[in-house]
Amino acid sequence: MSKAHGFTYEELGDGSVVMRHHGRRAAVVRGGRAERFLREVASGDAQLVMARWTGNYRRGNERSARQHPRNAG
Repeated sequence: MSKAHGFTYEELGDGSVVMRHHGRRAAVVRGGRAERFLREVASGDAQLVMARWTGNYRRGNERSARQHPRNAG
């Protein structure tokens, strides 16, 4: 799997965090979730953490999953 890239985040003064992917807003977290996010970013790979938090980590297997017999309408 290729490494995630293109994510940035910005802490706002009101305690919320805005995550962006290639300059476009991908997610906003506030309060306790924002604190938990910042702890995870500090302790791990920030790009992968942001990909997971925004749901942008499922890349590459969607087509094969769609063709699986279980998912065939």
